[in-house]
Amino acid sequence: MTLGRRDLINLVLLLAIVGVVSSRLIHSGSSGPRAPGGSLATQTSAYAGLAVGNPKQVPALALRNYLGGPVNIGSYRGKAVLVTFLYTHCPDLCPLMTSKLHTALGEMSAAERAQVQIIAVSVDPRGDTPATVAQFLAVHGMTGKMKYLIGSASALAAVWQAWGIGSRREVADPALVAHTALVYGITGKGEIVTIYPSTFKPSQVVHDVPILAAS
Repeated sequence: MTLGRRDLINLVLLLAIVGVVSSRLIHSGSSGPRAPGGSLATQTSAYAGLAVGNPKQVPALALRNYLGGPVNIGSYRGKAVLVTFLYTHCPDLCPLMTSKLHTALGEMSAAERAQVQIIAVSVDPRGDTPATVAQFLAVHGMTGKMKYLIGSASALAAVWQAWGIGSRREVADPALVAHTALVYGITGKGEIVTIYPSTFKPSQVVHDVPILAAS
């Protein structure tokens, strides 16, 4: 089959987009996503998300949200907790993942929504300000639905290290941050048991939240 000029242009643009997205994503390993501590996550029948092979207690996570209030992940025992790492100026994966979490909440019943807490941690201490976070949450319909935690570079770096999160500013464009793009599913007892790559479907989260909350 011979490609026309327009087809060639579209193909080049598509490859360029794929390359840009790939350059902004720090993978957790060639064998697949891993939980903090290094446990590999694989597909099983128990969860719609990837199941962590050797679940462990969630690492410490105590920061302030963009409104200034303290947030400690230990306060959400008895609920399913979904933790992800984002930044407000992200042009691709962060808005996409946030949109899918918003869709998942919309597909849950009121009782299911009451069983889950979504937490986002900034990977951009310089760019994620109270104002930019407020705007990001409003644009994506997540105001009051997502705890978005910010802080100093040192405070956030300590959390990234504990959670095994890669985060580095792009040399060519310092406004962009390459980072680990995953959502971690945590049980009501505080164990990380599932991982959702950036390609996850909202239906996977909807399926798993009641199981996580009850575990």
